[in-house]
Amino acid sequence: MASALASTASLPADLKAEAVALFEKLATQSADGVGITRESYGEGETLAMKTVAETALACGLEVATDAAANMTITLPGTEAGAPAVACGSHLDSVPRGGNYDGAAGVVAGLMALMRAKREGVAPRRPLKLFILRGEESAWFGRAYMGSSALFGALDPKDLGLKHRDSGRPLRDYMAAAGADVEAVAAGTAMIAPADLACFFELHIEQGPVMVARAVPVGLVTGIRGNIRHPAVICRGEAAHAGAVPRWLRHDAVFAFADLVERLDQHWVSLLEQGEDLVITMGIVGTDPAEHAMSRVPGEIHFSLEYRSQSPDMLRFFGGIVAEEMLNVGRSRGVSFELGQALPTAPARTHPALVDHLAVVCGKAAIPYERLPSGAGHDAAVFANAGIPTAMIFVRNEHGSHNPHEAMAYDDFFLGAEALYRAMLTAPEALP
Repeated sequence: MASALASTASLPADLKAEAVALFEKLATQSADGVGITRESYGEGETLAMKTVAETALACGLEVATDAAANMTITLPGTEAGAPAVACGSHLDSVPRGGNYDGAAGVVAGLMALMRAKREGVAPRRPLKLFILRGEESAWFGRAYMGSSALFGALDPKDLGLKHRDSGRPLRDYMAAAGADVEAVAAGTAMIAPADLACFFELHIEQGPVMVARAVPVGLVTGIRGNIRHPAVICRGEAAHAGAVPRWLRHDAVFAFADLVERLDQHWVSLLEQGEDLVITMGIVGTDPAEHAMSRVPGEIHFSLEYRSQSPDMLRFFGGIVAEEMLNVGRSRGVSFELGQALPTAPARTHPALVDHLAVVCGKAAIPYERLPSGAGHDAAVFANAGIPTAMIFVRNEHGSHNPHEAMAYDDFFLGAEALYRAMLTAPEALP
């Protein structure tokens, strides 16, 4: 054990080569002509998981799947029944996304278990890697599907969510991927929080902070939660563009624009007060069958998402949204329908476990900074289940959810080193 954690040690050259080769294989399998696409509970995600499983089995690690079709890779411990030290992430992507979002955490976790196996490390507690299905919300409007189901916390109504392209429900895709849909619908937990001593997730940073600060590794202090409304409707009244004056119009597009402006003003005000909040309306459109330059649009559909590290802020801003929809409705003569809300709770990483990572990085001479995560991650589900949780960010240029992700492998190897050391030396007890 001591030699494996010597201050000068690093990921062995053969494992570095295997990690790069695995990234390249995943990219080739998932190439879509622009970036990479691995649909949640789709064929691309399944193929990527099979590829990782083959590598793990070849190294002599144990591989299993659960009722939600998540995969677990295990290096057994010497003490039967001891809670596991776990890590994990996801392999699905947004459409035409990048290759490292999610996959970096899976590959780093696999390298940690493979390294321990090859170097003859015999941990007292099992080491586990979770490859979690359906982390991205892009396909069904719901994030954390596999990790939520792992703890029996996927809302049965979510099984009816429609795929963005095919319109088929999530339950069909889960069944095709080998999940026990009835067990998921019944809220059957596949693991108990007491089964895990702690959980780590390595992930690329999805914003510009670490690049701007020239730091390769980040230690995450908290994860924003969000409220998502994927199908908001503003209903006005269609009319002739030339025949109806402004004061008699019920223009849905102008009403939408008013709402955006009002919410933006609140956003600025809240930021000036030191609150944490981001707002996005990423999908906007009128009905293509009714588009016309000479037609006052009577209906517009859009999405609304707002995020914060504070549950109170999420509730407070939800009230602002409702109030401003009423105000715009009265002034423009329209109505708004928010539709289904898909909430995701914020999460705090475990301070003692984050401190443990800081000690690990210090001993290994790995430069790091502490920072919050604006994006959501499966780690939030583990943290909110009561499992001590921490996250490692790896510097990544050009953001994420696009094909231009640019994680340098040297940065990845530093993050993977921190993960390996943190898992092998994780505290026996956490306050």
